[in-house]
Amino acid sequence: MEPELMRDVLLKSNIFQKAPSHPLVKLLVSGLVALEGEQWAKRRKIINHCSDMVNKWKKLSVEGSWDVISRTAFGSSYEEGRRIFQLQKEQTYLAIKVAMSVYIPGWRFFPTLTNKTMKQISKEVHALLRGIINKREKAMEAGETANSDLLGILMESNFREIQEHQNNTKIGMSAKDVIDECKLFYLAGQETTSVLLLWTMVLLSQHPDWQARAREEVLQVFGNNKLENDGLNHLKIVTMIFHEVLRLYPPVTVLTRMVSKDTQVGDMYFPAGVQVTLPTILVHHDHEIWGDDAKEFNPERFAEGVSKATKNQVSFFPFGWGPRVCIGQHFAMMEAKIALAMILQRFSFELSPSYAHAPFSFITIQPQYGAHLILRGL
Repeated sequence: MEPELMRDVLLKSNIFQKAPSHPLVKLLVSGLVALEGEQWAKRRKIINHCSDMVNKWKKLSVEGSWDVISRTAFGSSYEEGRRIFQLQKEQTYLAIKVAMSVYIPGWRFFPTLTNKTMKQISKEVHALLRGIINKREKAMEAGETANSDLLGILMESNFREIQEHQNNTKIGMSAKDVIDECKLFYLAGQETTSVLLLWTMVLLSQHPDWQARAREEVLQVFGNNKLENDGLNHLKIVTMIFHEVLRLYPPVTVLTRMVSKDTQVGDMYFPAGVQVTLPTILVHHDHEIWGDDAKEFNPERFAEGVSKATKNQVSFFPFGWGPRVCIGQHFAMMEAKIALAMILQRFSFELSPSYAHAPFSFITIQPQYGAHLILRGL
C-alpha cells in the first residue's frame, strides 16, 4: 500500500506480470489485457491507432451505451454487434460463477451445463465477429477504404504494420487476435462506463448540491442543445465528480501481479512465482493519503487535477498505472460525460426509499440489491 513501492511494481511491467486467469474465464476476456512482453508491445502499437478515433469521434448518440459501443466498434454492423453484446453479458455472469467456485483441475472438460453454455457462447461470438471481419477483409481487398470505426481502424493499422515489415504476417494480428480485442472492447467499454455512471448517480442523489452544480455547468456549456465534442472538455465540475466517484468506487478493486523473476522493490525481495496485490480500493480510502474525509464524497479535492490531489504519488489508479494503464480510459471517460450530461439536461434524480447501500465486487463494484433511483423530468 506504499505509493513508492506501487509505482515500482506498476512501472516494471515486464517483471510484475498479469496473473493468469481461470481457463474458462479466458473464454470471456483475453486480448491485450492478458498479453505480456513483446507480444503485448506489438499489439499495443497496433491498437494505439484506435485511440485516434476517440479524438475524431464527433457523432454523439442518444442511444444506450450498447448502441454507442456497437456503433463505435462496428459502424454500420452495429445491429450484429448488439447480439454479441447480449452474449458477452451472459458470459460475464457465467465467468463470475466459475471464478468464485472451487478450482478443480480438469473440471472444465466435464460437460456440465455451465461449461457447455460458456463454450457455446464463445463459439457463437467468434462466428459473429468472424463474419463481420470477413466482410471487411473482402471490402478492403476490393479497394474500399476502411470504415472509421474501431474494427476498420484496427484492421487498417494491422494491415499497415504487416506491410511495413515486408508482408511478415507474424508481425501483425491474426483474425483470432482481432476477435479477442473486439470482445475485450465490449466488456471493458460497457462494464466500466456503466458502473461509473451508476455510482455517480447514486452519489449525486445523496449530494443534491453537487448534482445542482453539475447540472448548472452542463446547461452553461450546452444549454438544452445537442452535445458537441468540444464542449466536453469544459465540463470541469463533472470531471471532478467522476474522479471522486472513481476514487470511492474504482471499477476494479484490486490489481494482482505475478513476479516473473527474482526482483527487489525498495527493501523488499520477491522470488519468482510470488503474487503481489495492489489493493486499489484500500489505497483510494487511505486516511494517511487522502486525509480524515477519505471515506467521504468530496469532489473538491480534485479541483486542481489528479496530480495535485495525489501530490504526484501513485495513490489514484482506477484504470491502472504505468505502461499498462487502460488504453480505453479516455473513451470510457468521454462516454460517461456524454451520458451524464444528457441525463442532467433532462432529469433530476434522487434515491428511492427502497435503495439499500451494499456495494460488492463482481468483476467490477456493483450495488448488490440494484440502484433504485427516482427520476423526474425537467
